[in-house]
Amino acid sequence: MKTKIYAVLALLCVLCLALAGCGSKEAAPAATEAPKAAEEAFAENVEDKDFSALRTPGSQEAAYEYTAFFRPAIDGINQPYVGDTMPYYEDGTYYIYYLKEGGDSYNHSIYLATTKDFVTYTEYDDPIVESARSGGQDGWAGTGSVVKVKDEYLFFYTGHASAETYEYMEKIMLAKGKTPTQFEKVEGWDITPPAEIGQKRDFRDPQAYYDAEKDAITLTVTASQGGVARILKYTLSGDLSSVTYDGVIFTNAVGNFWNLECSDTFQLGDKYYLTYSAQDDTLWYAMSDTPYGPYGEAKRLDGKLFYAAKHVESPEGAFMVGWARRSESPSSTSEVSGWAGNLAVQKIVQKENGDLALAPVENIANQYTKRRHLAVEEDALTVQAGARFNYTEVFTAYERFLLKGKFTYTGKGCFGLAFDYNGQAGKYKLITLDPTAQKLQLQFNEGSTLITETDVQLEAGKEYAFTYLQEGSVGMFWLEDASLTVRLYGVSGKPIRLYAENNVVSFTDLREYTK
Repeated sequence: MKTKIYAVLALLCVLCLALAGCGSKEAAPAATEAPKAAEEAFAENVEDKDFSALRTPGSQEAAYEYTAFFRPAIDGINQPYVGDTMPYYEDGTYYIYYLKEGGDSYNHSIYLATTKDFVTYTEYDDPIVESARSGGQDGWAGTGSVVKVKDEYLFFYTGHASAETYEYMEKIMLAKGKTPTQFEKVEGWDITPPAEIGQKRDFRDPQAYYDAEKDAITLTVTASQGGVARILKYTLSGDLSSVTYDGVIFTNAVGNFWNLECSDTFQLGDKYYLTYSAQDDTLWYAMSDTPYGPYGEAKRLDGKLFYAAKHVESPEGAFMVGWARRSESPSSTSEVSGWAGNLAVQKIVQKENGDLALAPVENIANQYTKRRHLAVEEDALTVQAGARFNYTEVFTAYERFLLKGKFTYTGKGCFGLAFDYNGQAGKYKLITLDPTAQKLQLQFNEGSTLITETDVQLEAGKEYAFTYLQEGSVGMFWLEDASLTVRLYGVSGKPIRLYAENNVVSFTDLREYTK
């Protein structure tokens, strides 16, 4: 099997910051302290990719060499993308199984990329579990998970029927392997929706955990009952001869979501967590003092562009592995709604009260060591504005870069980062902090088009620290307990401005780094 190596440079050392602008999002704690100005030297004579001839967002996107935000290699003239991820860790290696959308993948079959550090990836060319080309119950392969039971690897996955004539549109199916890189489907083994839930369509995304002492597998499955999204629990014997339905462990109580996709359960310290991506919404988590509930109120993590993330643990910590959403067209200035995108990883941070936040992966952030000159002479400035937006050019959008800074504000208006799209202020793309709405947002068209948002806590007069990482068109912004994943096409090689409206914002310790 051929493999391709990808350098995945990664997220960032984060310094908590809280901009106040028209938008909201959950960001993450800082990973490493920024070097002091006196101890840093500016990088000189750095060869940066020239984007001046790449005048369309599509041509820029085609030119990017993604590392941290892994993207599958082009198949012929077609660019495939990473769909729902299924991470598994063993002996120093992260196995990131994913639904591959496009290219040589038949009906988004399950493929594999491996990494030891989230910085360098190996892509496997052949499918690990392929959707059945002859049709049938798994004419479309769906999300699942890998678990090791004794000396065997079990891949539980969703079989989505290729035609409406099948009694069950979705079943839980199985493949086995002696290694985590090769599996064979087990014919005749499946789990069908229990009669109690009263439907035979939405029953998917199995997540498996093995208890060696009990020789038992716990399996969680997302489904619906009475039109309400639920997460179900099963207990399987280690030899798979016994399958017991244990009932519902979680019922959606927030939002009108018809499905809770890619659910996962795990323990951190003395708390137990359930995570899921609400259909067409964001990543959520709920907390419990006991395994498998009862769970408290569900809370959001990040925004709509960080989707289908599941957790994976190693000696280096716990991480959420998902995908960064893309636009249907890179030239669109009205949506970021396409299914599948780039692989995206963030570190899980557990706060003292048990709440979760997302932060940069240190291995990724530590790749950014070359300090770059700013467009202003000093590393501190004040942006003061009335009802009209006031912009100050400060940074440059390289192919990959890391920004850091601190700020305080006194007013109630929005402020943040403004990315040049086509030289016209009316088309600027904004990462906005909105003190009035207490939101962190991604907005297009100078703030008139909201793309995604998350909640953030902002207080006038308080100092905040922020970190922002972008590679290609994928970016992640962290501010204390909030993180926001963004997609910014067509901004490479152009200025990045600090902006404000109806506010006075003082920025300090401004830094830009490249790899």
